[in-house]
Amino acid sequence: MEEKEFLKQIKEHRGIIVKISKMYFEVQQDQEDLFQEILLQLWKSIKSFKHKSKFSTWIYKVALNTAIVYSKKRTKKRDFESEVKSIEITEHKDVRVESFYKAVRQLNKIEKALIFMYIEGLPGDEIARNLGLSPSNVRVKTNRTKNKLQEIIKANNYGL
Repeated sequence: MEEKEFLKQIKEHRGIIVKISKMYFEVQQDQEDLFQEILLQLWKSIKSFKHKSKFSTWIYKVALNTAIVYSKKRTKKRDFESEVKSIEITEHKDVRVESFYKAVRQLNKIEKALIFMYIEGLPGDEIARNLGLSPSNVRVKTNRTKNKLQEIIKANNYGL
């Protein structure tokens, strides 16, 4: 794939990368750093894209794997809890969306990936392939994750 085509595809699917960045980090600078890291990994691994799946599916895989590895590295470098306490939601942000992302950040890495693909509208069999799960396991985990997310929202008075 040529650089021009790559950039066109990235521009078209930018939203995927933005959403994943927001799901894994609350601080805008961390989101931007993860966004850049995902772009770098996509560019480095573009030769592995064999056109056997949609480009967006390939982006999901690379972006989620990058987010998981990157967040592990970042967590080791920072104390996540103190960072969360120091964050204030500014009046310029949509509080409901930020509250949702805050709740999602409390899920484990697989649950984050699952809920992301679920809200993106991916079919269960595609989610199963991306996460290496069976379709029935995806259904069970999706229901459990949605329930867990509701509990987190209620327990923290996020008011969604």
